[in-house]
Amino acid sequence: MVYQKKLGRQTVALSNPPAVLGAACVVGKKEGEGPLAQTFDVICTDTTCGEKSWEKAESRMQKDALLHAMAKAGVAQQTLDYVFAGDLLNQCIGTTFGLREFNVPFFGLYGACSTMAESLSLAAMTLDGGFASCAAALTSSHFCSAERQYRVPLEYGGQRAPSAQWTATAAGAVVLGQNGPGPFVTHVTTGKLVDAGIKDAANMGAAMAPAAYETICAFFADTGQKPEDLDLIVTGDLGRCGADILRDLFKRDGIEFGARYNDCGLMLFDLKKQDVQAGGSGCGCSAAVLCGHILNLMRAGVWRSVLFCGTGALLSPVSTAQGESIPSICHAVRLNVDRGA
Repeated sequence: MVYQKKLGRQTVALSNPPAVLGAACVVGKKEGEGPLAQTFDVICTDTTCGEKSWEKAESRMQKDALLHAMAKAGVAQQTLDYVFAGDLLNQCIGTTFGLREFNVPFFGLYGACSTMAESLSLAAMTLDGGFASCAAALTSSHFCSAERQYRVPLEYGGQRAPSAQWTATAAGAVVLGQNGPGPFVTHVTTGKLVDAGIKDAANMGAAMAPAAYETICAFFADTGQKPEDLDLIVTGDLGRCGADILRDLFKRDGIEFGARYNDCGLMLFDLKKQDVQAGGSGCGCSAAVLCGHILNLMRAGVWRSVLFCGTGALLSPVSTAQGESIPSICHAVRLNVDRGA
């Protein structure tokens, strides 16, 4: 069998690149105090977003992000063929309870902090394959709900290591369609599981950096592209520690990214003014940066070609209690303002 769209081992080049019809992001108060405040659609003034719990607040953020993205895209619920979405909570309850009223065919996903790139990849390939004409990709995270599930209750007031990252309270949604002004999803590089043997849950950037390295290398090898062919290579979310490791891994290969590389965990917050340790993390971090800042600048012509690389640490409280290391994943999506790029 000949795979006409397959490039190398991990990358596909979409023959009918789907267009971004609309995108939106909803964030919490701390995120709204950061450097990207002007790019968000909604900034919640309290941690519960008017709901009775942090988990319900996360569901509300997903719902609102999707509604705003649909409104921008001019798309009604009955027009959506599929929704691809997930979050960090057990059984993805942030997503399932947030979207249960939409009455749209639904794929629930779990890729930890890579979920925005994963959902965007699957939605784009579904449209390119002719299985849908319109699909949504979205995800979310919430600092308080994630801390309650993965670490210790906030009431304990536990100290955080300098290498730890701050889970973003945010949600982001993208609506893709067959036709539109773009930007367009032109390539998808699906990541492989990479386990560097890191066991420290307070240093997930170090655990995820090798996965980001492997996927970005696969994109370049499969497509024949070079870093200079891209305006931005952005990971989400390695934070300060992981981003430094990723730069070092490529420097070992003689590749310097320079200002062409950034990380969503470093973009969402001001690390000097906001107490977020090594930077942001969580599904909502890269989702909010993509759906606001990145897509805005692509539409403005500042960036024409972006490689969006979602990174996820695939651990759980159970695996940590069992002394397991942290397997990680990175999925890459190339976005272009030129559909034929």
